[in-house]
Amino acid sequence: MFDLSNKVAIVTGASKGIGKSIAFKLADAGAHVVCAARSIESLKEVVIQIQSSKGSASFKQCDVSSSKDIKELIEFTFKKKNKLDILVNNAGITKDALLMRMKDEYWDAVLNINLKGAFYGMKYAIRPMIKNRIGRIINVSSIVGLTGNAGQANYAASKSGLIGLTKSIAKEVANRGITVNCIAPGWIKTEMTKYISSSSEDEFIKQIPIGRIGTPDDIAYTVLFLASDESKYITGQTITVDGGRTIN
Repeated sequence: MFDLSNKVAIVTGASKGIGKSIAFKLADAGAHVVCAARSIESLKEVVIQIQSSKGSASFKQCDVSSSKDIKELIEFTFKKKNKLDILVNNAGITKDALLMRMKDEYWDAVLNINLKGAFYGMKYAIRPMIKNRIGRIINVSSIVGLTGNAGQANYAASKSGLIGLTKSIAKEVANRGITVNCIAPGWIKTEMTKYISSSSEDEFIKQIPIGRIGTPDDIAYTVLFLASDESKYITGQTITVDGGRTIN
């Protein structure tokens, strides 16, 4: 079950946090994982760790907000493996501010990476997937894209847009053997959340029925399922992985 032997995957934002965990889980399942991010040194370390665990991985520096970088990432993958089976659009950033104080560059940076980056990734990955008549695209959104959040208008817009983009592209490629799905993580323990005070953390946990903060592995296992053949009848969906936060 969830065997990805002989599959080739790209994971963006793979240098740390959720992306790093996704890369490890896909490699553990047998895929060759091309790890992409802006930090070369961090990517090298991730690939070394995967290879030391007997997994298969390579890396390519990439700024997902650059159309040129994404095209080169796809070309790099084909040069190494001659195919692409799985694309995980995970790269994302936050630049929080209340709307009246939000700088134009905060808005542009978050939308360019979180939303435009996924648009570029899907645009250039779909053609080779269509040729093979199989593909799995997984976009990492957020529950903030479903609920909104004060001080995160740019982030919420990008993640909500990603959900709509996922549904639209799923309809375009469903008859080509390609599925496109979204994951909406709740509060996950990563560098993005480590600066939250312990008192605020306690308040957040009270709103999570399961009673704990999520881990990157909680998201990675969901990606693993959506990347596998076992999920072949699921497309255009957003799976919320939040310990029950959005039902509370």
